[in-house]
Amino acid sequence: MTQAFDAAAQQTLLESRAQMAMELARRLGADACEVGASVDQGVGVSVREGEVETVELSRDQGIAVTVYVGRRKGSASSTDAGEASIRAVVEKAIAIARHTGEDPASGLADADLMATELPDLDVHHPWDLTTDQAIELALACESAGRRRPGIMSSDGASLSSGEGVRVYANSHGFLGSQRGSRHSLSCMLIAEDDTGMQRDYDYTSARHPRDLLAPERVGESAAERTLRRLGAGRPATGRMPVLFDPTLASGLVGSLMGAIAGGALYRQSSFLCDRLGESLFPEWFSLQERPMEVGAMASSPFDGDGVQTRDNVFIENGRLASYMLSAYSARRLGMQSTANAGGARNLRLTAPLATCDELLARMGRGVLVTELMGQGVNAVTGDYSRGAAGFWVEDGRIQHPVEEFTIAGNLEAMFKGLSGVGSDTDTRGSIHTGSWLIDEMTVAGSS
Repeated sequence: MTQAFDAAAQQTLLESRAQMAMELARRLGADACEVGASVDQGVGVSVREGEVETVELSRDQGIAVTVYVGRRKGSASSTDAGEASIRAVVEKAIAIARHTGEDPASGLADADLMATELPDLDVHHPWDLTTDQAIELALACESAGRRRPGIMSSDGASLSSGEGVRVYANSHGFLGSQRGSRHSLSCMLIAEDDTGMQRDYDYTSARHPRDLLAPERVGESAAERTLRRLGAGRPATGRMPVLFDPTLASGLVGSLMGAIAGGALYRQSSFLCDRLGESLFPEWFSLQERPMEVGAMASSPFDGDGVQTRDNVFIENGRLASYMLSAYSARRLGMQSTANAGGARNLRLTAPLATCDELLARMGRGVLVTELMGQGVNAVTGDYSRGAAGFWVEDGRIQHPVEEFTIAGNLEAMFKGLSGVGSDTDTRGSIHTGSWLIDEMTVAGSS
C-alpha cells in the first residue's frame, strides 16, 4: 500500500500553499488571483484468470494559479506544490497575463456570491485496505463470475480505492477545501456458444466502502449480463420505440447538460441556444441538481469559482427553466452564475416511474438498448446516431439479444418523445435515473 495519507495535514498544507500563491501574485502586481490545489492517493489492482495482472499505487498532486491584470488573464500550473515551484507558477501566470488580450468577461466571480455555508457533506470515507486485501476482493469477484456455466474466460476484475483533498481560494478572501473518497470494483467476462463469443461487465462504486456491493454479487451479475447476450442477431430495420437502460439514459441526461452549458451557449454551438423557457420534455418530467446532498457522489458546497452551490431546477414540468452557468459564461451571456463552474452536481429527476415490465408492455415492439458505441452526437444540431446492442422486444416481452445495429434520431425529438421512465434507478454515479422509453427512433439492422 502507499504511505499513510493524512488528509487533515494535506488539507492544511494545501491551504497554506494557496494563500502563499495569492500573496505572491498580489506582490508581483496581479489585481486578482485564484488558486486551485489538490492531492489524491490510492491503490488499484487488476486480476485476470485468477492471476494478479497489475498493482498500481498512485499519488498525484497539482496546483493551478490564475491571475488577472486588469481584464487580462494568465494561467499556469504545476504538479509540484513546493515553494519554489509555486513562485515559478505565479511568475509564469503573470507573464502570460501581460501578453494576452483584454476580455471584458474575465475576472473572479462576484464577491457576494462566495460560499459562506461550508458544511461537512460526509463524502470522505477512506478504506483501510492493504494491497493483499484488495487483490483478494478482486479475485473473489472474478471467481464468482467464472464459476457460472457458459463463461469461458475473463477480461479481468479491477478494484480501486482512493481519497484526496481539493482546495480553492481567491483574492476575495474565500478559502474552501473538501476531502473526498471513491471506491469501485468491476468485472468483465467472456462467454461462448456455437453462435460465437460475447463479453459484458458490471461494477459497483461508492463514497463509503460499506456501500459497495459484495464482490461475489458483482461477479455473478457480470456473468449473467454476459450470458444473456449469447446468440445475438440483428434486429429489423424501421421506426420503432427504443428503451435505454439506466446507464445509457444517464448519457442522454449528460447530452442535455452539455447542450445547456454556458460554454456551448456563448459559442453558439448548441441546439438549445436561446431556448430558455421553452418546452423540451413532457410536462410530467423535471430535472434538478442537489449539490448539497449528504454523502452523494458529486456533492460540494462551492463550485469551481468559489460560488455557493444551491439546488437548481434545469427542467421544470418539461420546460427549460435554467441554463448551467459559471461566472465567466454567465457574463458572456449577460446572465447570473448558477454555481456550475465545473459542471452539475447530483442530478435527480422527478417523473412518474414504471417498472421495466410496464415499459416493455408499453413499447410493444422495439429494442431495449444496453450498449452504445461511437460518439455520434452532434451538439450543434442535436442529431443522434450510435451503434448499439441489446434485446429485441415483441408483444411487450424480451425475445432475444441483438447487436450490430444503429439507432438514430434527434435529441430534441427524443426528449419530447420520452414516454416513460423506469423505477430501476441507477445510483452509482452523480446522475440518478432509471430506464428511458423513447416513443420512436430509426433502427437500422437487417435489411
